[in-house]
Amino acid sequence: MTDPRTIRIVIVDDHHMFRTGVRAELTSLAASAGPASFRLEIVGEAGAVESAVAAITEQQPDVVLLDVHLPGGDGHGGADVIRACAAVQSRAGVPVRFLALSVSDAAEDVIAVIRAGARGYVTKTISAEDLLTAIGRVADGDAVFSPRLAGFVLDAFGAAAGEVAEIDEELDRLSAREREVMRLIARGYQYKEVAKELFISIKTVETHVSSVLRKLQLSSRHELTAWAMGRRLL
Repeated sequence: MTDPRTIRIVIVDDHHMFRTGVRAELTSLAASAGPASFRLEIVGEAGAVESAVAAITEQQPDVVLLDVHLPGGDGHGGADVIRACAAVQSRAGVPVRFLALSVSDAAEDVIAVIRAGARGYVTKTISAEDLLTAIGRVADGDAVFSPRLAGFVLDAFGAAAGEVAEIDEELDRLSAREREVMRLIARGYQYKEVAKELFISIKTVETHVSSVLRKLQLSSRHELTAWAMGRRLL
C-alpha cells in the first residue's frame, strides 16, 4: 500500500492565537486520519506581508492559508503576498497555491485575492474537517469557495470586462484598512463606532475617511454611501 502524500502548508494571519488554534486543530485532525487521504505538515507561520513572503520563499509549501487583511506591504494585505510570491514553486515543482481564510465575507476582499491568484476563499466559520478537505482540493489544483462567496466571483468575472476593470481600479486605490473603514462608514456607522469595531482611534478613522474621499474623488459620506451601493459593495 502506497503511503499517503504529505501536503506542506504555511499559515499566514496577523493574530497569533488564531494561528495557534488552526495549527492545533489541523494537526490533531490530520493525525487522527480524519476525512483526508494525505498527511499534513505545517512548515511555517507569519503575521505580516513581509514575513509571509520570507516564509513562503524559504519553505516552498504546497498550500498557504492566507488572511486577506495583513499589516505591511503596499496596503493590500493577502493580495500583496500572492503577487510577491507569484514565481515561487513548491518542492513538488508546481506553483505555491493560496487558500484565503478570512473573517471577511465582503465581495471586494474575495475578488481582490482571486484576481491576485488565490485558488479559493473560505471564511473562518468553516469547520476543521471542511478546511482540511479544502486544503487537499487546493493542493490538487481545484478552486474552493464557501457557497455564498462563489456568487461574488461568478458575478464579478461574468460582468462586462470594462465594468469590472473600472470598479477594481477604484478599489485598488484604497488600502485594506481604508476599504474596511469605507464599508463601515458607507453602512452608516459613526466614527466612534468604526473606531470600536476596528480597534483604532477616532482620529485614525478620520484620517482614513479623508484619504478614502480624496482617492475616490468624493466630497461627503453621503456620496460615499451612494458610490458603494452603486457597486454592490455593502
